[in-house]
Amino acid sequence: MYADNYHGDNSTFEQNYRCYPVSFIEKAHLEKGDKVIMPPSALDRLAYLQIDYPMLFELINPSTGKLTHCGVLEFIADEGIIYLPYWMMENMLLQEGDIVRVKNASLSKGTYVKLQPHTKDFLDVSNPKAILEKTLRSYSCLTSGDTIMVAYNNKKFYIDIVETKPSSAICIIETDCEVDFAPPLDYKEPEKPVKSTLQNKRSLEVDEEPEKKIPRFSPFTGSGKRLDGKGLAQPVVPISSPVLKQHSPENASGNNGSNVSSTSNGRKSGKLVFGSKTEDASNGKLKTTSKESNQEPPQKEEEPKFQAFTGKKYSLKG
Repeated sequence: MYADNYHGDNSTFEQNYRCYPVSFIEKAHLEKGDKVIMPPSALDRLAYLQIDYPMLFELINPSTGKLTHCGVLEFIADEGIIYLPYWMMENMLLQEGDIVRVKNASLSKGTYVKLQPHTKDFLDVSNPKAILEKTLRSYSCLTSGDTIMVAYNNKKFYIDIVETKPSSAICIIETDCEVDFAPPLDYKEPEKPVKSTLQNKRSLEVDEEPEKKIPRFSPFTGSGKRLDGKGLAQPVVPISSPVLKQHSPENASGNNGSNVSSTSNGRKSGKLVFGSKTEDASNGKLKTTSKESNQEPPQKEEEPKFQAFTGKKYSLKG
């Protein structure tokens, strides 16, 4: 009855069917894989063509050109009808009762697949790798550009097949396949903290501040002290002061290069004087007096010199 609907040569299976979701025959568990339900006549034709196992097929939407690949689980569908997982119908933009073309395919063993979850919630699962491995056991093949569904804990996670190697469609039955993950579609990189304009302005002002000048060393600018603890007769004049410069030998003129000015007390200006010498009118000697006090400091008493045989006499008689 359906023999006239087969196309191609004697080694190729190709047939048009009307598609419906697997939930129509109470096989909703097939939503977790890529297996389809085909009519018994398809099995007869495949057996006649001696198609090797596992049987893999290429599904094409004639109106849009969308295609994917799948495996087959049973041959119990009504003639002219094929039952597909609903996620597969969504990928191919198929509605209930639309025509889909089915063609047998031979796919190479997969070596690499790159997956991209739609939401980052899938990465929050306790062990996403183990869940993914368990889910892919229900799949026969993967096609680049498809979106598969992973069910876990009453939630449905959709994952895009970004890339497959060595071809755009691979068989994953009994093969070791490297799996890589791309960032989820809703993932956003954390923004780097941006400093406020005020903080940037302050940092620039700090950078532009001139370096503080280091004070230069000036010799003989300290303060003087007397050994007896009394105050100084006159303040110590720094060398760099104009007073010393005026009386310095370099700036002096006249009288063999020396210019000495007398002060009211007879001292030479520009010198540090701790005391002055005055002449004693009585004995004509010079004695040192302090500016603060005119009293002569007490002189030490001279110790008597030793003279031999100058002691007292004593008689033995008593």
